[in-house]
Amino acid sequence: MKIKTILFSTSIILIGFSAKSQDSKKQEDIKAIKSMCGCYEVKFNFSETFNYSKDSINYKPSKTKHDSGLEWVELLEDQPNKIALQHLLIVGEKEDDIVKHWRQDWEFENTNFYEFYKDLTWKFKTLSKKEVKGQWTQKVYQVDDSPRYEGTATWIHADNRHFWQNITDAPLPRREHTIRNDYNVLKRNNTHEITNFGWIHNQDNDKIVRANNQKDFLLAQEKGYDVYTKVDDSKCIIAQNYWKKNNGLWKKLRDKWELVFAKNKDLSLEKAVDNQPLFVKLFSLKPDTPREEVNKIIDSYIIK
Repeated sequence: MKIKTILFSTSIILIGFSAKSQDSKKQEDIKAIKSMCGCYEVKFNFSETFNYSKDSINYKPSKTKHDSGLEWVELLEDQPNKIALQHLLIVGEKEDDIVKHWRQDWEFENTNFYEFYKDLTWKFKTLSKKEVKGQWTQKVYQVDDSPRYEGTATWIHADNRHFWQNITDAPLPRREHTIRNDYNVLKRNNTHEITNFGWIHNQDNDKIVRANNQKDFLLAQEKGYDVYTKVDDSKCIIAQNYWKKNNGLWKKLRDKWELVFAKNKDLSLEKAVDNQPLFVKLFSLKPDTPREEVNKIIDSYIIK
């Protein structure tokens, strides 16, 4: 009886240690994610590395691209199992020079996914709780808060490194879709790594041609290396002021998209309505635009 009691007590202690260890790991994950907030000088670097075109003579690779800018990353939502970060790009000295950039939501042990397929279509997919145990899903959204790509992985904290790595399919980035029509999927190999100066978004991407009932064709590959260097928050004060005035409008938009995503079914969007892409219509809205008008605009781009 004493042996059973000792074994039972030991198992309870081990379970307690395990739970404490898991919570400690989760808190370290949260610290890493939230450390991406603040004001950053950003350098965007992309270069096509290899191409596998069947017409190598006429194939035109994308030019190597080096851009830089100042970006404010706002802590939009801070919950135990969800952290949302809104990026605001500063392109001038006035609030009118603020561009609402991409958004990244991080969800702990998320099981529902919208996986990009091709041509503004996303396939809904679920994973089991076991498959995502201890993992964080990064959900990335367009400037108009429509979906881009999602992926799940474990944050790694080892050897003085803190990083998250995932491979997932995505639409063409804005820097490509206006100049390229010879591929329709970007398979992103994303690594987000926290550094002592900020963070790095490291990418090794495949440019894929995808057609129904056919095998994917790898057209080309590219290297992406975005460096976020932390600077004093005061350098991004106009972005902070812009967001205070406009957050209400974008909250209405996020609420509408959440209703769309909650349907848990495949999603397809129109490229344009009345010859205008969605972001053009939304960027022209005033902060006090009624929710009903916001909902109507988004609904008009959803293919039923």
